[in-house]
Amino acid sequence: MTRGPTPRRTYVPHTLDADAVRIWCGLALDALGRAREDIDAINVYPVADGDTGTNLYLTVESAAQAVDAAFDGHPSSPGAARPSLADVVRAMAHGALIGARGNSGTILAQLLRGMADVLAENAGGTGSGDEADGLRRALRRAVDLAYLAVAHPVEGTVLTVAVAAAEGAERATGDVGTVARAAYEGARAALQATPGQLDVLARAGVVDAGGYGLVTVLGGLAEALSGEAPATPPAAPAIPAPASASPLTAETGAGPVDCSADGPAFEVIYLLEADDGAVAALRERLDALGDSLVIVGGDGLWNVHVHVDDAGAAVEAGIQAGRPYRIRITHFGAPAERGPAAPEPGRPERRPEGPSGERATRAVVAVVPGDGLAALCAEAGATVVATDPGKPPGGSELAEAIRRVHAREVVLLPNDAELRHPAAAAAAQARAEGVRVAVIPTRSPVQGIAALAVHEPARGFDEDVVAMTSAAGATRCAELAVAEHRSWTMAGVCQAGDVLGLIDGDVAVIGTELAPTAETVLDRMLAAGGEMVTLVLGADLPDTIAERLERHVREGHFAVDTIVYRGGQPSAPLIIGVE
Repeated sequence: MTRGPTPRRTYVPHTLDADAVRIWCGLALDALGRAREDIDAINVYPVADGDTGTNLYLTVESAAQAVDAAFDGHPSSPGAARPSLADVVRAMAHGALIGARGNSGTILAQLLRGMADVLAENAGGTGSGDEADGLRRALRRAVDLAYLAVAHPVEGTVLTVAVAAAEGAERATGDVGTVARAAYEGARAALQATPGQLDVLARAGVVDAGGYGLVTVLGGLAEALSGEAPATPPAAPAIPAPASASPLTAETGAGPVDCSADGPAFEVIYLLEADDGAVAALRERLDALGDSLVIVGGDGLWNVHVHVDDAGAAVEAGIQAGRPYRIRITHFGAPAERGPAAPEPGRPERRPEGPSGERATRAVVAVVPGDGLAALCAEAGATVVATDPGKPPGGSELAEAIRRVHAREVVLLPNDAELRHPAAAAAAQARAEGVRVAVIPTRSPVQGIAALAVHEPARGFDEDVVAMTSAAGATRCAELAVAEHRSWTMAGVCQAGDVLGLIDGDVAVIGTELAPTAETVLDRMLAAGGEMVTLVLGADLPDTIAERLERHVREGHFAVDTIVYRGGQPSAPLIIGVE
């Protein structure tokens, strides 16, 4: 991802430029993260497999990552060249294309491609009038391309919502922010009408899941361009009650809707390198093999999506058309029946080391920010996903890590509050592939360490998850950071260079030196009680500070033990846990 999405700020100027597109991707990704479970829950068309929200999240995540990469390729120093609007919208469209998941994600990728085609051409225009007209034409082009990509368009779906967005924009007058908000409102109204257009939605009492996702994405666009969040939620869909509820605070459930036995057995998705003529022939062949056929892309790269009974024939058709890769085959059955993603041609399926190659019973995947923490978690039996400063892993990367451990049961420790949505999306994707996954909502590496300390593979899965969740929840966490600029915080105004003490994510202490600030943070945390303090030292923190803090705890807080780890994390100079 980022997730990377974007600086968390309100973008007030009504300007459609590269920065606005980056902020749009970030806002859309955050909104889809919040709505993902609701969208999954109402997913009944074209297949009730409960993954539309997850697929849309992963598609936009890939688009956001590509946009971030476009900015990363341009230095941020004063006077340095910035990416152009054309650069960024093309990156967005390409990222969505290569990361598109599912029927709705694939259509969304084509909608973004259509918008990018017009916005890139319009990038040389000046004035808000040109921008507003460019957005109107971009939304209309998006609709036209999407209808061409879908073999048999159906009304009452995301396509209908996209048409309403374009029509709303065309009726609006004013600046680009006003046009974006009109597109959002038009789409929202169309979404609420979808149950009257599609019988399967009416029977289930829900709106179209793909359309709900598109409205959420358009809400991000309206906020980015107008500086105002939509005053109302995208919709108030009726969500079927789950058949059962888990008592765990961790996420352990499967999709909320059982798949119908009717229709093709498999969903097949792959990227394809081929020319236009070969793709035209591929459309005809795949249309005869199955349904829900969507082929999006262009310029030699395509994303192919189809539902079929003969998955091998669908892949073979791709081989005849060009070079398919990133092949994914999902069986539309109960989660336990769904096989893992098919490996790419010529690439063996990844399995754990060992002579048998059998799927392991249980594994723990932990996200950590430093070499020392990585070694510590690996020693405790976890498979580690290392993070780079400012580039936490996305949902697709976490899903791949879950696949890589090749276990029937996986416990995921995100160890970062910002990874809540990517971790949940990764778990949902893995569950759809037949893996039982629990996400323990660890907000800090010290909570992950506490969870690993009580992990016992010999226990039942639910029992182990409960124990790990309880240990993580009983560990209060804090960290020290250095302010990069003057800012308002919960503890007052900080200046650039100040040391910030964050307790459970909120700035609680502002100081000028690291050790005294850390002592104040420890005193505040231990005032509520505690038996053990964990100090995780950053890459550049000297041992003398750790010794000072150990002595402070020993002298000021009777019967409280301290344990120190050299974590090596590059971002936070010190992470603190109290349990």
